[in-house]
Amino acid sequence: MSWIREGELTIIERFCANIIKAGPMPKHVAFIMDGNRRYAQKCHVERQQGHSQGFDKLAQTLRWCLNLGIREVTVYAFSIENFKRSKEEVDGLMDLARQKFSRLLEEQESLRKHGVCIRVLGDLPLLPLDIQELIAQAMLATRNYNNDVSESLLDKCLYTNNSPDPDLLIRTSGEVRLSDFLLWQTSHSCLVFQSVLWPEYSFWNLCEAILRFQMNYSALQKARDSYMEERRRQQMEKDQAYVTKKLQQEGFASHGDSRRRRTLLQKCTAMREERIQGFLQALEHKRVDFFERLCTVSA
Repeated sequence: MSWIREGELTIIERFCANIIKAGPMPKHVAFIMDGNRRYAQKCHVERQQGHSQGFDKLAQTLRWCLNLGIREVTVYAFSIENFKRSKEEVDGLMDLARQKFSRLLEEQESLRKHGVCIRVLGDLPLLPLDIQELIAQAMLATRNYNNDVSESLLDKCLYTNNSPDPDLLIRTSGEVRLSDFLLWQTSHSCLVFQSVLWPEYSFWNLCEAILRFQMNYSALQKARDSYMEERRRQQMEKDQAYVTKKLQQEGFASHGDSRRRRTLLQKCTAMREERIQGFLQALEHKRVDFFERLCTVSA
């Protein structure tokens, strides 16, 4: 039996889901699944049972998202700080994660038919030395091309670069903080903090979060569009300044010849794109090589 697709929505849940889907829906939702240990304490059971209930709630939540048409979900399952817990709890969590995510990976092929793709990303604060060296070389090479380094380039360097930024981020258990989770990617997301403990999360909690997203959708979209327009404007200003400098070096007046200015601007943009694509391809090659070596060691 599938871990994710067990069961269907009730009649009343389907009815409410259809109403909610009439409004703007988040395409990508991120969850900080908080409250497993407090749930175990509340129910007077072992912590491991609380974590197990949390993983089962994730499967149920993914089913709800699938029924609501939310095709991408990112979850905060374990942090570096969690390694400070007892060895027994950490080992139990790792074993539990291995079992549950193995089932997810086994089901991935069938889930793709429904537009669902599962990726397991880790927090890697220490990049391998060869990738650090590549980035250092790229930074040195850009000293003469200051326009290359931009927020857009940083977006493309992240492990999440193939995913849209989350439209909605949900944290359970009443904690009002992000714990360094997707800080860059959620700058224009709707943030919803709910008091319910993660193992007790319900379909109605998810609907409430989506309704909050819909209530703030126009403001969020306006802020995101304004931000992207500002990024484009700043890039254009940098390119124009670069072209003006080149024209002055060639002996033209500050305004320069309009045809020459357009030609230089097009050439500047094309060369920058070529340099950036070369860097990103080299970075991706290093990443693939790193993960292949990591998988070989793990095996």
